[in-house]
Amino acid sequence: MKLYQKITCALLIVCAAVFTACGGSGKLKDGTYTESSVGHNGTLTLETVIKDGKIADIKTVESSETKGLGQAAVDLLCRAIVENNSIQVDTLTGATISSNCVKRIMQETVKKAGASDKTIASMAAVAVRPAAEKTSYEYDIVVIGAGGAGLTAAITAKQGGASVAVLEKNGFAGGNTMVSGGGLNVAGSDLQQKNGITDSVEKFTEDTLKGGDYKNDPVLVGIMARNSVAAYNWLRDDIGVPFMQERVQQFGGHSVPRACVPVGNSGYTITEALVKKCETLGIDIFYETKAVKLLKENDVVTGVEAENGGKTVSFVAKKGVVLATGGFGANVAMRVEYNPAYGSEYKTTCIQAAQGDGIVMAQAVGAKLVDMGYIQVYPTCNPKTGIISYVANSRFDGAVLVNKEGHRFVNEGGRRDVISQAILAQTDKCAYLVWGSEIESAGKMTQIHAKEFEQLKATNLLVQADTLEDAAKAAGIDAAALAAEIAEFNSFVDGKKDPKFQKTGAFRKIAEGPFYIETVTPSTHHTMGGVAIDAQTRVQSVSGGAIKRLFAAGEVVGGIHGTNRLGGNAITDIIVFGRIAGSEALKD
Repeated sequence: MKLYQKITCALLIVCAAVFTACGGSGKLKDGTYTESSVGHNGTLTLETVIKDGKIADIKTVESSETKGLGQAAVDLLCRAIVENNSIQVDTLTGATISSNCVKRIMQETVKKAGASDKTIASMAAVAVRPAAEKTSYEYDIVVIGAGGAGLTAAITAKQGGASVAVLEKNGFAGGNTMVSGGGLNVAGSDLQQKNGITDSVEKFTEDTLKGGDYKNDPVLVGIMARNSVAAYNWLRDDIGVPFMQERVQQFGGHSVPRACVPVGNSGYTITEALVKKCETLGIDIFYETKAVKLLKENDVVTGVEAENGGKTVSFVAKKGVVLATGGFGANVAMRVEYNPAYGSEYKTTCIQAAQGDGIVMAQAVGAKLVDMGYIQVYPTCNPKTGIISYVANSRFDGAVLVNKEGHRFVNEGGRRDVISQAILAQTDKCAYLVWGSEIESAGKMTQIHAKEFEQLKATNLLVQADTLEDAAKAAGIDAAALAAEIAEFNSFVDGKKDPKFQKTGAFRKIAEGPFYIETVTPSTHHTMGGVAIDAQTRVQSVSGGAIKRLFAAGEVVGGIHGTNRLGGNAITDIIVFGRIAGSEALKD
């Protein structure tokens, strides 16, 4: 078995006590038990089979947990519970809420099966983290971070003949890439050609520079745009990522539709394929392994010191280290340090692992940082959880934003930062996304993201009604004002021009029911600042020149997006520069 497989399956707990003396019968009562609790995204329901007094099987009946993240925690913990016949299991790093939800459900389940509170509380358990087998390893290339950029760099290096290790502090792979919508901007894709869309590298470059207020590094932006087609083709042909053939999305700030969207409209589609490719190539992924220090000798980065299973493990990198640790969107203290405007009042779309670890490690070896104060918020997120609403991608199909008073207030197809600031200026610092059957039939967001749709309705964050008036009343919006606003908007569609807010992107009427109104608010989403790199992804030193054998790709890098990242550019960024980093590290 590959090390990758062993460590993936090793989130198990060796228990010092099992259910052998529950209640007065000495066994749990046989039967099938169904229990629910609230996880990260919504209700989680598990069905547990107890046979011969032991936990024989656990199945997920209902789940809104994120694929590959929360759901990975659910699957692995359930497996651990069955294999050890105990509910005393450890949480999966990076998925605490989902892990605790499983434990709550199982506690109620065994109570129903006859276990007393005293019995449950008295069961001691020894947590065994998935530890590396040795305290020192040697590879050609060590990649820190198993998100989209890190996995891409690892695959590229491995295909180039290198031995590669990937260090991931979470118990799962995917990073923020996994919880994104997965769309990547491509100038000149086959999908654009198929849909008659004219585009160019120059146009893509200009849109990106303009979107970042020309604070971006034009060299890096040009590299991203020129290599976008190759990155997309690589994902499609080499990695096997399936893309929606009927959809080319136009995110805010782009002059034409150019985003290729993976099937399912989820970054998990991409990261799942990347992980499978790593497994096929025999790349070693060390989960629950937190890199804490870059090792350096005579101004050359030689490896990584990491923590795994309670011990220090060193990873020697004979050719180079690739930093792909992501940004710091979930680190409130770090956000405030560089931009006090983004404090704890903001929830985040980022996974909790987005703490800026790689930036701190790089800084400790003399890396230059750029654009650290540029922090982006995403405009249409769940007000209760902070996570991105993908049902709200109806905005890209023509849905409009109104405030509680029923009035539009911004160009819905504009830049994320502009829309977010406009929403925060409204009553209750939230907005209401409004659309009807014309827009729904075009994008089918409630179908593509059916689980989220049902969860939003269950938590009263989205209402559906046959008439606009009924929808407005259910959402708590001024119905008369909204009716007048939508009537005016529909007249703009007839005239093919929005004189009020100069709406860009899709322009469709909202006239036929059913109607949908979703409550949204901004959350921190992307940190544009990070380590400075050159065209070869070599990390730059504060004293000038490159730090030898240290490369970086993904959100840990600054300078590419300027003040504001345009939607769809993150995935293009991580694939383009991840491939470059993996290739350049081979050359050292």
